[in-house]
Formats: sequence, C-alpha cells, structure tokens
Amino acid sequence: MRILSKIAATLALSAALAGGMTSLAQAQAKTNFKVAWSIYVGWMPWGYASDTGIVKKWADKYGITIEVTQFNDYVESMNQYTAGAYDAVTLTNMDGLSIPAAGGVDTTAVIIGDFSNGNDAVILKDKTSLADIKGQPVNLVEFSVSHYLLARALESAGMSERDVNVVNTSDPDMVGAFQTPDVTAMVTWNPMVSEILALPSATNVFDSTKIPGEIIDMMVANTDVLKDNPNFGKALAGIWYDTMAVMTADTPEGAAARTAMGVASGTDLAGFEAQLAATKLFDKPADAVAFTSSPDLATTMDKVRTFLFDKGLLGSGAPSADVIGIELPDGKVLGDAANVKLRFTDEYMSAAAAGTL
Repeated sequence: MRILSKIAATLALSAALAGGMTSLAQAQAKTNFKVAWSIYVGWMPWGYASDTGIVKKWADKYGITIEVTQFNDYVESMNQYTAGAYDAVTLTNMDGLSIPAAGGVDTTAVIIGDFSNGNDAVILKDKTSLADIKGQPVNLVEFSVSHYLLARALESAGMSERDVNVVNTSDPDMVGAFQTPDVTAMVTWNPMVSEILALPSATNVFDSTKIPGEIIDMMVANTDVLKDNPNFGKALAGIWYDTMAVMTADTPEGAAARTAMGVASGTDLAGFEAQLAATKLFDKPADAVAFTSSPDLATTMDKVRTFLFDKGLLGSGAPSADVIGIELPDGKVLGDAANVKLRFTDEYMSAAAAGTL
C-alpha cells in the first residue's frame, strides 16, 4: 500500500489528460457512483462495509447506488480515479497531491480516516541508533511515504539524503531482502514492519509516532462530483462511521468484524489488532473534525508539498511547491489559489458529528 513512483505519476498525468472528457462527464447530478480502495489496515473498513450491507444501507437512504471495488494495486486504483473511471478512492495525503491533484483532477478529502502512528518505520540491522544509518544503503519503495519518513528521520538527526544511499525495493520483497547480508537498513510499513521486527537482528530506530499526523489515510472524491451530488459525500460519511461503531466495539460483533478485516488483509485477529494499535483511527467524527481543522494540517501539507517538489513529483517543469493550490477547511490556500486541486473539508464529518446525515 501507499506506493508512488515517477512512472506511476507520469501515467497518472497521461491518464488524466486522456480521461478529461470522462471526468467532465462525471460532473453532473447522477445516481450511480464507483469507489476504489486497496488493502491497508485503515482502509479495510470499506471492504467490510460493502460485504455486510452497510454501503447499501446508506446508498439506499439517499436513493443512490455505490459500487465499492477492491484493487490489489494501490497505484492503479489512483490512476483509475485520476482517469475518471471512479468517483472516489482511498489514498494518503501525499499521494493525493502527487497523483490526482498533480494530474489536474480537483479532489476533495471527504473522510480523514486515520494517520499512521507506528505503522511505518525505519529499521536497522545489528544497530540500535538512528545515527548509525549514516553511510548505509537504505532499502525502501522510492518516492513512497517510506521515502518521506526517511527524509523526516534524517532531518531529525541533522542529516539529509546525501548521507545515505537509497535503494529502490519492491514492497513484497522487503521481508526477504532484510534477511540477506547486503541489506542493513530498511524503511517500510505494516504488515512488513511487524514481520521484520520479529527478527533478532532488527531494531526500530524511527517510526511514524515521531511525526504524528503527517502520514494521513483518506477517502477522497472528485470535487465536481461532490458539488453536484452532495448526498454521495453524506453517504460516504455515514458508511465510515457506521462501520467504525461496529469494528471498535468491545463485543462479539466487533471482534467478528476485526477478524473478517484481518483475514481479508492476509492476517488474523491478533495481527489486525496489532496493526490497529499502530494506527490513530478516527472512529469518532468530532475527533476527525478537530484534526482536520487544526493549524497543524497546514504545517504537514507544507512539508509534504516541499518533499514532492524536491523529488520532481508535482508535474513536469513545476517552478515551485506553490504550483498546486491546497485548500484548507477555513478556506485558506497553500500555493496557487488559482489552481486549487486538493481540498480538505470537514463538511461531511461535521454532519456526522452533529447527527444530521
């Protein structure tokens, strides 16, 4: 999950251009909607909600249909959304800016579902201090949130990427790679983190608990679709918080829901709950509203857009990190106010908190 590459970004840009007419066709009142999601602890609720009738319950309430599709390839789900084939998709704040927004698709974060609170980690072999990473090759998925976490870790220790050698590594290869002699440092996410840290030579020297609120997992939707179909956004909020109520309950039903999500993600109840423990899940809408409305979000997105610009991921020839406007819930804009393509709103989460969905 949460993978980005220059190739993927290029494909997203091409897809956006090719799918321009499709995206325009979406921007009208309609009754059928398509949602894409991929495997990750914070996104498993969407599959569960579809399987158990919660999606249908809220769609029926608003007289619409919502088709929820699981993608095994996270990047492909974002590319399909960017091309206009889907109305909404699960992604991170960083990827939302670098793929659909950079691809020209005006996108709104409808649900702030969680942030990584230990799910992402910098791991060293036979070393116990972050300072020991200096001069080492670091295996990670290049241009992913792992790359961002490494940059923040190095910054915290007075270092930069010039002090290490990044080695692009596919996420399915992480666990096996760590057990080879040549790999001495790695940055990855759960469930790989848990598997690697179970090895006697592995030490977690920096993780996302050190940068709380910076790696955000969201459900976003096409802004024009939301404007013309606000009930779609309301239904998404209803689905999320209904599912949260079930899965967080200390009841047999709650345990059954968490077990189902664990199995669907390739683990079991204990494995899934371990990943949940490393996730700040926004199961209460008021908490999500407070997080989204905090001035900390602007600080986070400024760090993210700077990282993406430095890596050349805000579009070919982007003159600065200001090239894409990011609108915050209070209406303030980071970057170009004439080119806002990523928007954060608390509208639908606030409605859920007020009980007005």
